[in-house]
Amino acid sequence: MTLRILATGGTFDKHYDELAGKLGFDTSHLPQVIARCRITVPVALQTLTLLDSLEMQDDDRQCVLDACRQASERALIVIHGTDTMRETAEVLGAAKLDKTVILTGAMIPYEIANSDALFNFGFACGVAQMLPAGVYVAMNGQVFVW
Repeated sequence: MTLRILATGGTFDKHYDELAGKLGFDTSHLPQVIARCRITVPVALQTLTLLDSLEMQDDDRQCVLDACRQASERALIVIHGTDTMRETAEVLGAAKLDKTVILTGAMIPYEIANSDALFNFGFACGVAQMLPAGVYVAMNGQVFVW
């Protein structure tokens, strides 16, 4: 089984700009996250966008849906901001994809100490291989069904 990882940004992938004193986006942290998790199943990483989920619009959600539909993999993980994760889960759930789609994210950016990003990603990878087709949110050791 290959896991398809779809990056959309969110706090998970934010970078702290020390000069500006702000959080923003540079490149995805997912290559480092995947390496640190030592995942032994094949992984296909695809960056769709790097957005704060408050900036995510309907066309961005359509892009996520299209990527899920086009993926040959049966298990997909969407890295997403927590503020509008529910809205994206509703769009994906309504599509009845016949795939296992896990949305996850982080409350603290990956590169900041005590981030929940690494745990949430590893947790999502595990449940993506175990759950039946459907749309789920997996965060902090809990799974929510959409």
